[in-house]
Amino acid sequence: MRGDRLVSILLLLQSQGQLTAKELAEKLEVSERTIYRDMEALSGTGIPVLAERGKNGGWSLLEDYRTNLTGLKESEIRALFVPSSTHLLDDLGLARTSEEARNKLIASLPSIYRENAKDVWNRIHVDVSTWRQRKETMVSFEILKKAIWHENKLKIEYQRVDGETNERVVKPLGLVAKGSRWYFIASKENDDIRNYRASRIRSATPIEETFERPKDFNLAQYWESSTKAFIENLPRYEVWVDVAPSILTWLKFSGRFVQIVEVESRGQEGWIPVKLSFETEDEAKGYILGFADQIKVIEPKGLHDKILKMAEAAVAFYKHEK
Repeated sequence: MRGDRLVSILLLLQSQGQLTAKELAEKLEVSERTIYRDMEALSGTGIPVLAERGKNGGWSLLEDYRTNLTGLKESEIRALFVPSSTHLLDDLGLARTSEEARNKLIASLPSIYRENAKDVWNRIHVDVSTWRQRKETMVSFEILKKAIWHENKLKIEYQRVDGETNERVVKPLGLVAKGSRWYFIASKENDDIRNYRASRIRSATPIEETFERPKDFNLAQYWESSTKAFIENLPRYEVWVDVAPSILTWLKFSGRFVQIVEVESRGQEGWIPVKLSFETEDEAKGYILGFADQIKVIEPKGLHDKILKMAEAAVAFYKHEK
């Protein structure tokens, strides 16, 4: 902690000039006596700190003395200061720490680049949330974070997609944010690594047992390969449809999972042939029916009749409701 405080003092003096012991003590939330001891420590390491007595006195650095981040290009500085997602930093409890770290980095930059670095925050903002998605409740998130850093095994209750909940003991390896959702990466007792959606972990209890983290495990590489395998193994249900030109651009924004595989040139009567890919037949039926008379099924033939039955059932239901 003292080493961090010494660096903070150095950067404060560098960025703000002369400061009194009282001002430094207030900023760093320590006593003035501690500040005086810290100044002695800085001086003992060769840092040219100067003390000026009197009404307008205080501590300062020798003129022109700076500790700089050297060798950085302007583009590299911009990349360094592109803001992270505030939403995700809040989840991790690092929003305030991140801001403090950026202030320290700015203070250590040469003056010619300092304003440029600050300006990045006013020109780029990262928001990973979606327009309609609500923030997921993660009842055990704090426990997951602690277990990852302390390498403690956890007993978790996990709710599967079908609603069933089971209990298992896992070895926490990391957290991954996909959009605004968090995934908990952990290995089971047989070292088989799995992904768990953090919001589906109903409870997590640390057990009095640690584990040795695999030395060759790389979280980013694992997630990339895991995601690729997941996408490749997704079930595919492909459909050829004719689409009204007026809705072509809206196909991607329906709020459902669908992939546009192919779009052909305008055909008979102005309809546009489009090949769509879904995970299941049920998803395809609901999606196509939602566009009413603006989409008509070409292939597979049997899908046409199934959607017709759904439409007839809906009409009959609402007539009865009257």
